[in-house]
Amino acid sequence: MDMKAIPTAASGQLAWGDAAYCAELPEPAEELVGYGRWWLDSANGQILLSPTAARYLGVAPGVHAGAHACCVHVIAEDLAAMKGALAQALLGTAVDAVFRTIDPIDGLRWLRVLSAPARRPGEIAGVLSDITAARQADMREKFHIALTQFLIGTDTLAEAVTRIIRLVCEDLGWEWGAYWAVGQDAAGAEILQCSHWWHGQEHALGPFQTSSQALAMPVAEGLVGRVWLTGKAEWFDCALPTPHFVRGAEAAACGLQSGYIFPVTYSTADGRVHRPGALEFFSTLPRQREAQLPNLAASIGGLIAMTAQRMAQQERIRHLALTDELTGLANRNHFHSLVDAACAVPAAASFGVLYIDLDQFKPINDAFGHQAGNVVLAEFARRLRALAPSSCAVGRLGGDEFAVLADPGLGLPDLNTLAEQVLQAAREPFIHEQHELSVSASIGISRFPADGHCTAELLHSADAAMYASKRDGRNLASHYRDDGQRQQMELAEQLTLLSELHHAHEQNQFILEYQPIFDSCDGRLMAVEALIRWRRPSGELVAPDVFIPVAEKSRLIVRLGRWVAAQACLDLPLLHAAGLEHVQVHINMAAPEFIDAELPAELMALVVKAGMQPRHICLELTESVVMGHPDKSVTIMNALCELGFDISLDDFGMGYSSLALLKKLPITSFKIDREFLAGVPHERTDCAIVQAMLDLARNMKSRVIVEGVETDAQLSYLRQYGCQVQGYLLGRPMAMSSLIALHGAAAIPFLPGEHV
Repeated sequence: MDMKAIPTAASGQLAWGDAAYCAELPEPAEELVGYGRWWLDSANGQILLSPTAARYLGVAPGVHAGAHACCVHVIAEDLAAMKGALAQALLGTAVDAVFRTIDPIDGLRWLRVLSAPARRPGEIAGVLSDITAARQADMREKFHIALTQFLIGTDTLAEAVTRIIRLVCEDLGWEWGAYWAVGQDAAGAEILQCSHWWHGQEHALGPFQTSSQALAMPVAEGLVGRVWLTGKAEWFDCALPTPHFVRGAEAAACGLQSGYIFPVTYSTADGRVHRPGALEFFSTLPRQREAQLPNLAASIGGLIAMTAQRMAQQERIRHLALTDELTGLANRNHFHSLVDAACAVPAAASFGVLYIDLDQFKPINDAFGHQAGNVVLAEFARRLRALAPSSCAVGRLGGDEFAVLADPGLGLPDLNTLAEQVLQAAREPFIHEQHELSVSASIGISRFPADGHCTAELLHSADAAMYASKRDGRNLASHYRDDGQRQQMELAEQLTLLSELHHAHEQNQFILEYQPIFDSCDGRLMAVEALIRWRRPSGELVAPDVFIPVAEKSRLIVRLGRWVAAQACLDLPLLHAAGLEHVQVHINMAAPEFIDAELPAELMALVVKAGMQPRHICLELTESVVMGHPDKSVTIMNALCELGFDISLDDFGMGYSSLALLKKLPITSFKIDREFLAGVPHERTDCAIVQAMLDLARNMKSRVIVEGVETDAQLSYLRQYGCQVQGYLLGRPMAMSSLIALHGAAAIPFLPGEHV
């Protein structure tokens, strides 16, 4: 057929489409193969479209005057590519091009135009296929990869969300995107605020952005609030009056025609659904449900929500790593790092460090339990935070020790004023269960760089100044002084005390008290610990932590240790005669007395003289004694065990035990230090540590004694493990006569829930 002989559209004869061409490929067949046909008249530029091809382009089937007539729905930026493809076809060049159309009914489509082989002379023909599904699948895959990379590679949620909004806008053809996050207003009510946004520069969206940024909506109001509340995405037309869309006027003024809002949600392990916010996107074109965004919304929202959850968890972990759990202050490691950073600043100005220790804190724990102590610590921490300027760092270094890193802007008068305020804050009563609890504080002050050039030096100086405050009567603040005079005074005091100790030993001023050790299950008295006390002729009792460290610096500690062993062997028969034949006596051993090669023979002589058996004596050694002199201590331990003495490892877990060495030691019992019991049974970490120690000892076939039992709750927790217990709840140190009166044959053992 001659192309020039084909009737034109003007003649009203459409034989070209009806008979010669369209009949060759009926519409059902086109639908089956998934493409439509087109023909081009090279003479006049007319285009003939099959019904399927016409439907793809959104126009009527048949003849069209030219490309402008059948490309009315082609997106403007793709129109040049479409016309260029037809121009190539007229020149006889093969055509293969992709373009997009937008239609109010069908939405966005991706079409591919191809030239087809000619079957008649002068014929220009081709096919038009809808590749929207394939293109969307490919875009979804690429989008998910890019989205995941963005979320993994960002450190903050703000950065991740902003990059995702931009990715959606640029790849999916939206002009504006924003994330609405849930926050709180001044009254504490939940609101939605536009926290992150992005838009391209080709459209003037300033008024709409300004309106969005200024808006803070209650979570149940507006389109965004409705989507967040219901968890269901919504399309809306900006041109239609929508009462819930309060930014409608600004959107219309900026040329925005349509929008899509969807929630950001995630579910936690307990099944609860969390909605941290919502995402919205706007376009200057009409959009329908066939657009890409609805297919990706669930993935985008879910990934953002998971990222928010992950970053929240990371922040929680970071916070726990830097913060003291009880007080919320910087913990020891974090406070040290803050001082390190202050010292490392080039040409750093002088700054101060306050080292604070609470006076008379331990008696509160002893009398009212650790819960009362925790109340004091938490409230004192709150007072410290309120007192310290915002530029200062406040930390808890452990126990009842706190520290303040002062800002360089605080001069010496300011430091003194702050110290006085801290002293006053400590003196204010603390309330626990209607009891008024009173403490005071001793403060030491050091300054950089005069008192130290690094953290260790500054804290050492402040600690020394704090102990000076304690020696001078407590409830004081002292500055560090490195004048040598105080060291001379301390040395003189130690020498005087050592001389008095020698006289006390010669004049028999020492006495023994015994603290009972019970079976946690049935309340039987199992053992007693011998504790040395110094009573001056005036009747004054000198605390063991005052004179024992001085004695340990000389050989006097060996003589005192032998005295304790001899006196305990003399007292033990009295206990057995009172019907407590099975009871052991525990004797503490310091390093100088234990590593004496003559110890086994001397102890055996004392036991024989008293008419006792070695199995009634248990020697308590600290980890530092054993690990500090492993060769000598192991030899002596083996010799003592061969004679029948028991050996207990005291303060277990407080030193640096080598488990490889520990399994070789002839230890019959372990004594768990009170420090690990402090949080039992309420602190999960403390419970886990205590249970691990109990399991270790049980697997080593050793008895376990837990010291520092001060509450009924602690006793109830330990009873399930069948260990032995010791503490003020059950019995304080007492004279042998008092011990026999309370626990002799006529005494009734304590029952569950009772204590002495």
